[in-house]
Amino acid sequence: MSRTLRATLGLAVTATVVLTGTAGAAESRSSAADDQLLFYNHAYAVVDRETADAIEDSEYLREFANFEVRTTTGGDFSWTGRYLMGRETYLEFFGEGDLPGQDAEFGSSGLGISPEDAGDLDLVARNLVDQGIEPAEGLQTRDFGDGVRVPWFEYLRATGEQYEAFDPWAMEYRGEYFADPRSNTGPESYPGDVSRERYLSDDYQNHLMRDVTAIHLGVPERDLATTVPLLEAGGYDVRTTDSGIVVDDGATTIRLDAVPRAEAGLRSIQMRLNGPVLDQHVEQIGRSTLYVGPRDRAVWTFEAPE
Repeated sequence: MSRTLRATLGLAVTATVVLTGTAGAAESRSSAADDQLLFYNHAYAVVDRETADAIEDSEYLREFANFEVRTTTGGDFSWTGRYLMGRETYLEFFGEGDLPGQDAEFGSSGLGISPEDAGDLDLVARNLVDQGIEPAEGLQTRDFGDGVRVPWFEYLRATGEQYEAFDPWAMEYRGEYFADPRSNTGPESYPGDVSRERYLSDDYQNHLMRDVTAIHLGVPERDLATTVPLLEAGGYDVRTTDSGIVVDDGATTIRLDAVPRAEAGLRSIQMRLNGPVLDQHVEQIGRSTLYVGPRDRAVWTFEAPE
């Protein structure tokens, strides 16, 4: 374990214990107030092979975050991802060629946003209809390895057309998934609790990474155009910038720049830590650089392959 991480991890865990439990549930409920229906859940990105392999093999990331390499079977498709999981949010990485079809290409990415309260996905669907858009809806199942499909989450998109490189969707976890002991999810903290915190494990408390606070992606202009209605239906205030859009759900800022397909991909991630880091640690991971600290912030930047 690195000197900086060892010195600060005790402080981080102590601070986390104070902030979790009942207070954590209250925090989730208060964040879901007003008109915000959807919140950043996770994002996936296809990075170059060198970086994907470096992420998978990184000992530092296993110290820094609740990290795992996992193969998941959802519906008729299985995928192996590299996961960094926080309290409410997480990240999923693939290398070039890991996924089928166009998703195998460098620069492909996706964004999952979800409600905290059961039934709110129906409100999002109605908001899309009010915009004159018929949402594309479905149910994702999960197979834990015994061939039995368990309802996992309902999802919807603002279009049924194939995206070019960026796939945005809204998702609501199903009660059957939470009820299955193999899901390793937490108990309900309030009636209708389908929260991200309930879905994710508490193992983040044993690491530095707490949550994703910002993500920056380059996406094709056509994909950006179909993303905006979904964000607006979920309660986001979509702000236009010179390069694209920015939205904020109160905890995570999402920046999407309109770019040609050849320039699409993950640019950077910002994360909140469980506790302060006095000295900055810099970790080179393939063609990416993770800056941890100072204070309670980490920034991860990504380069395009030459």
